[in-house]
Amino acid sequence: MKYELTIRVIKRARVKFVRFPCHLGRFATMVGEHGGAFGEIKSVSAGKNYKIRDLDIHVPSEAAFEAICDETRGMEGIDLVRVTDVVQEVHEGGKIRVMPRMPVESVDDLGLIYTPGVASICRQIRQDPDLAYRFTTIPNTVAIVTNGTAILGLGDIGPVAGMPVMEGKALLFQLLAGINGVPILIDSHDPDRIVESVQAIAPTFGAIKLEDIKAPECFDIEARLDEALDIPVVHDDQHGTAVVVLAALLNIAEYTYIDLKKSSVGIIGLGAAGTGIFKLLRAFGVREIYGTDIDQAALERFGQADGRPTDLAGVMSQSKIVIATTGVPGLIEASAVQPKQVILALSNPDPEIEPQAAIEAGAAFAADGKGVNNALAFPGLFKGALAARATRVNNAMKIAAATVIAKFAQGTDLVPDILRKDVHDAVAEAVAQAAYKTGVVKHEQDVNA
Repeated sequence: MKYELTIRVIKRARVKFVRFPCHLGRFATMVGEHGGAFGEIKSVSAGKNYKIRDLDIHVPSEAAFEAICDETRGMEGIDLVRVTDVVQEVHEGGKIRVMPRMPVESVDDLGLIYTPGVASICRQIRQDPDLAYRFTTIPNTVAIVTNGTAILGLGDIGPVAGMPVMEGKALLFQLLAGINGVPILIDSHDPDRIVESVQAIAPTFGAIKLEDIKAPECFDIEARLDEALDIPVVHDDQHGTAVVVLAALLNIAEYTYIDLKKSSVGIIGLGAAGTGIFKLLRAFGVREIYGTDIDQAALERFGQADGRPTDLAGVMSQSKIVIATTGVPGLIEASAVQPKQVILALSNPDPEIEPQAAIEAGAAFAADGKGVNNALAFPGLFKGALAARATRVNNAMKIAAATVIAKFAQGTDLVPDILRKDVHDAVAEAVAQAAYKTGVVKHEQDVNA
């Protein structure tokens, strides 16, 4: 069965409202009737009898936005001045750039950073390759590698079409962790070619972040690169997602007074995200894990890894905690929800079941994927691994990251705000210490220092 992704569209409408109390309210009601919601609202200018506002409008489709525009044009006291695509605007020219770290204002400056001065640094590194970690950007640079086969929920759209996502990851690396993220696009479906390509460029980087490569190829590619390289290799769709899900579950366990390790967990969807969640929960100590997928090969891999394969009904009936990562809106019927069950329906933008519907059906706790974003994990995870000069990222490091993320959540939130830099710094410190303690580093350090 084929399912289509619901595209979320963000447009900016400049609207002139005649000064009369009900006009803005009428407009807002109309937008809501078309399935829209407001983002930023900004006053642009005002006159004696009018006010002009820029309104960011989030809608489920282009057609819905066109319907809003058509209806606006017919509303008394409201004029549509112009419409812009705000997402296109922020992507004009790309989202990242390379910046120098020191000024070059004279020939003398040039001689220091380039020829002839640079030759002495090259000779030193040739004599002692480890000096590259002192004198170059290698230890603070991560390759963000994709072949474009699993971009968001869009599927196999190719590496170039996936570049905006890779740029976004690079931007978050720099913003949240001070790391240089470099997008690498590989135009191939052949795992051998991808592995060979990454191996060939690996000396440029301190770590490799695999991104949006479809299952099952992603498992083989990651395993082979992890074995071949002495730097961390992490497929973020698996492990970044798993870290944030574990963090959310740690807080859910506290809120609902359940013992996570002794609870039965069911995973609906055994692709990259579902498999990564399964592996990390097993490493954390959860023993009873059920799983289902429409792909028989995925079910077989799950069973071979000591999971308990079943069907959708089996997961729903046998699991205290249900985690869904299918990309199929409305997959879970309210009638299948068990009393006091915990449900994380993580597909975006539309979950497998709406949290409120799950609660009304008897769930003790339910949430969707809006707050469970792997960008909470990967900046600190990589920063810590790079700081420790880790050769790989292991389960202890991922669990350390999840534990810290959980502790920073406020109130009844499952996870903290993604833009809190102190969270990513704390994650990095915990990950580095876990790397030292488990011995996956090139240079030993006193873990009690």
